[in-house]
Amino acid sequence: MQEAKTLKGYRHEVGRALANDFLREAMDKFAVAYRESRAKVFAEMDIDALVADVATAKDQALHRLDHLYTQFKQNAEAMGVKVHLADTADAANRIIADIARDNGVRTVIKSKSMTAEETLLNHHLEHEGLTVTETDLGEWIIQLRHEGPSHMVMPAIHLSRHQVADLFTQVTGQHQDSEIQRLVKVARRELRQKFAQADMGISGANFAIADTGTIGLVTNEGNARLVTTLPRVHVALIGLDKLLPGMVDALKILRVLPRNATGQAITSYVTWITGPAEYNPSETGPAKQMHIVFLDNGRRALARDPIFSQVLRCVRCGACANVCPVYRMVGGHQYGHIYIGAIGLIVTYFFHGREKARNLVQNCINCGACKAVCAAGIDLPQLIKEVHARIQDEEGHPLQSTMLATVLKNRRLFHTLLRSAQLAQRPVTGGTAYLRHLPHIFSKQHNFRALPAIAERAFRDRWPSLRTRVAQPRCRVALFSGCVQDFVYPEQLEAGLRLLVAHGVDVDFPMEQSCCGLPVAMMGENKAARDVARQNVAAIDPDRFDYIVTLCASCASHLRHAYPRLLGDEPDVGRKAEAFAAKVQPLSVLLHHILAIDNAAFSASGETATYHAPCHLCRGMDEHTAPKALMATAGYGFTPASEEETCCGFGGTYSAKFPEISAEILTTKLSDIEATGARLLVTECPGCAMQLRGGAKQRGMKIRVAHLAEALAERLKI
Repeated sequence: MQEAKTLKGYRHEVGRALANDFLREAMDKFAVAYRESRAKVFAEMDIDALVADVATAKDQALHRLDHLYTQFKQNAEAMGVKVHLADTADAANRIIADIARDNGVRTVIKSKSMTAEETLLNHHLEHEGLTVTETDLGEWIIQLRHEGPSHMVMPAIHLSRHQVADLFTQVTGQHQDSEIQRLVKVARRELRQKFAQADMGISGANFAIADTGTIGLVTNEGNARLVTTLPRVHVALIGLDKLLPGMVDALKILRVLPRNATGQAITSYVTWITGPAEYNPSETGPAKQMHIVFLDNGRRALARDPIFSQVLRCVRCGACANVCPVYRMVGGHQYGHIYIGAIGLIVTYFFHGREKARNLVQNCINCGACKAVCAAGIDLPQLIKEVHARIQDEEGHPLQSTMLATVLKNRRLFHTLLRSAQLAQRPVTGGTAYLRHLPHIFSKQHNFRALPAIAERAFRDRWPSLRTRVAQPRCRVALFSGCVQDFVYPEQLEAGLRLLVAHGVDVDFPMEQSCCGLPVAMMGENKAARDVARQNVAAIDPDRFDYIVTLCASCASHLRHAYPRLLGDEPDVGRKAEAFAAKVQPLSVLLHHILAIDNAAFSASGETATYHAPCHLCRGMDEHTAPKALMATAGYGFTPASEEETCCGFGGTYSAKFPEISAEILTTKLSDIEATGARLLVTECPGCAMQLRGGAKQRGMKIRVAHLAEALAERLKI
């Protein structure tokens, strides 16, 4: 778990994780294997419908938490269970320690529980003089190493079998072979005595069923059944968010949870416990006891929060870490405090405070992979940005983000600065399209890619001479440029304009438009993001156009999804923002799905191409086919990359803030692209093009990187 106080210190810790070759290799193998196994286990199932069922069930339960707790307590206590409610983590630990003291407990065995990790229960019980042993293999390993989990489901994924063998050698005093099955046998042998001697067993639970007072546990090792049945006292520590009205809702979650967590249709053990385990005490022996401790720790307040209540839908599958490109690079100890992955970046703030969260929430690349895979449909990237903004509102906004906000919300100032930068860059471009060496404001960590120069003339300055009227157009569109294509890659917009005009589209370029505002949203500057959104909605009247077309996937996703949310509390502007957002389309969608262009306008090419799917196109806009179909229409040969939809590592301002991680993600991406043997790499995002083109140049790769508009325009017959 990360403990650095400053962002600089946190980046240093991240750097050490990046240098861990075994960790990187293990994370890479796991990321690829998980993606394949998940796809297989969900094959022929309607994933969206399953996720919607889980979200609905959880949301309905969250609205009735107090009622469900009362109902559960009544039904469980009728069967002899003692039910407790702890307002805080410390209160939960004290309740469990008191139960142990009242029952003369000396030894405790535990099955895996993230809620117990949340409260730091082991530390508290050990401080009280109790001996506590984790019984899940992974949890036992990290307990012996005095570490926290690096994954919510696979806590020791960061360790090699050789490291575990060395650990077991130290624990047992005998040399242990690194063969996995032998290590498992060592663990079973060492833990067997702990099971037999324990006075108390502590478990968590995946479900708490109110109408029967039942708890449910989903496990793979079977130790949870021993923990909950062998000791004379069983305590279950459960978050209030695990309460559900009935078994039907639990079974909805069970259909998704193991598939999303480990790629299994069902785990090895699904255990339902209703009342204390059956026990026939001797005449002098104590009766079996079962206690259930429900933990609030801010959950009831969260359930009432209009923005953040959805985080309590989380079923703790860990999938948001499994698909995260940042987690893949640095592992869980640098990508969480106790809870790992995207959900951890959010709940750390609520459960453990902003000091633990302030660095973590900045380490999100906003690729949307976590949202796309979430079993409960939580908008994780947006909530991460909201936490970041909230922390800055509480602690003060850093100078760099304040300056960016000031510049972006003033279009004239922003564009003036960009034009001035075009003149100032000449000493470092040498007349090339790249910065030959970086200005002193950049650190050496930014040298992993060649950075482009600002264009001599922005697209907006070229527009008057480019404007072409189309008689009897098929549709009228407003071209939204975004700042990168307007000032860095105007040739991409020119290519897009050629394509649109060639296919009967009348194009206008409203001159008052500016940056979409995503950079300031990523920096936690919500007010500036609203100001920029308001400015663009005023600049482009959606009633005048059939579509608002952009060649930037990130702009498209932000305009479509963020503008209605940012401006929704302003009635007139909010309605206009809704109409604006509804007309936003990426270029590929307009050309392929709406205009349905065919190959008659193109000359076939013998060039073999591959494709990188921008995160904000494939996930933000849920568009997976149009760019590749258009490449085929234009006559390109196509070779797919194995990780076509994996992030390239750009993330806008992310690559400036975390260049070391951005560089490693890019390296993985370029290696995958190189393996295709293609000579042309096509993408539909100027940010991705910048990252991939600059990285390929620095690496000396013989591959040309082109925006989709450029690749298509090259093949136009007219």
